[in-house]
Amino acid sequence: MWCHLVSDHSLHELHAFAEWIGIPRRAFQGDHYDIPDEARPVAIEEGARVVTSREIVLALYAAGLRLRPAQRTLTPPASA
Repeated sequence: MWCHLVSDHSLHELHAFAEWIGIPRRAFQGDHYDIPDEARPVAIEEGARVVTSREIVLALYAAGLRLRPAQRTLTPPASA
C-alpha cells in the first residue's frame, strides 16, 4: 500500500519534509510523493495531517501546485 504526501504551501516545503522523514527524491511524482504505507506513521508523527483525496486535490490547486487540465495545455513544458 502507498500514501501520497503533498504540501499545501510549496514544493520546497514538500521536498524538505520528505527528506526530513527519509523519503528519497525518486518518490516525487510531480506534485506529490508516493510513500510506502509503513512511512505513514512517521510522517504523521512529524506533522503530516491525514486528509481525504478531495482535500488533497483542493489543497494542491489552492497552493498553485496542480494545474487544471485546460491550463496544462497552455503551460510550456519545463526545460530539462
